[in-house]
Amino acid sequence: MAGKIKLNNADKQKFAFKGFSRKENFRSKRRFFLIVCEGEKTEPNYFESLKDSLPKGVLNVCAFKIDGTGHNTTSLVKEAKKLKKSWEKEIDRQIDRLWVVFDKDSFTAQSFNSAIQQCLHKVDMACAWTNEAFELWYLLHFNYYNTGMSRTQYQSKIEENFRSKGLVGYEYKKNSTEMYKILNQYGSQSNAIKNARNLEILYAGQSNFANQNPCTMVHKLVEELFGLEEEINLEKPDKNTPSTLAKKGKVLN
Repeated sequence: MAGKIKLNNADKQKFAFKGFSRKENFRSKRRFFLIVCEGEKTEPNYFESLKDSLPKGVLNVCAFKIDGTGHNTTSLVKEAKKLKKSWEKEIDRQIDRLWVVFDKDSFTAQSFNSAIQQCLHKVDMACAWTNEAFELWYLLHFNYYNTGMSRTQYQSKIEENFRSKGLVGYEYKKNSTEMYKILNQYGSQSNAIKNARNLEILYAGQSNFANQNPCTMVHKLVEELFGLEEEINLEKPDKNTPSTLAKKGKVLN
């Protein structure tokens, strides 16, 4: 069980940086994301790498904490809420969005569906679930798959796709810290998003998520993270608006 979160000195220095000060004028633009993953390595490693690849301007006004809990699906959502409260207390800062990442795997249909239901229709909380396993998201970078498969099959398919793209002798390592990088080098994130959307459409209107295999909502989290740049730009004042020009002492005709 994850207890009270303790910040190390590096984290404290980072969160004490100018953007985290309540006194800063642009503080309202900052977004703080907490991503809580069922897996302790695979998913956190992926999102840590993704975080480092976000467009310029996002990391300047957004902060991210990825936490791998190692809990099962039944208790993950409850634990994620505890982590959120604990983290907010440590940094004295409200978390804007809590994302919970988990797979169906061998969990019961009831616990899987219940975890998803707890996250639905929440303003500050969402879940990026996958049925059957997170590796489906990797495969969608290469092709559209609409047939369920086992974790072993996921592994062989991932290796097959990388090798077909020229990565000779590639062997999939579940907890690799390089997956985000090589997926975008040999595959396509935009294709993964498109393929995931098509799977979502395939099950439109169905409420038994445990039967939606294969399917993933990871694309929604990825899209939201990369959409932050546009959101931030919309919040910035236009340099040529009358109010901005007037502040600069420009003569308006």
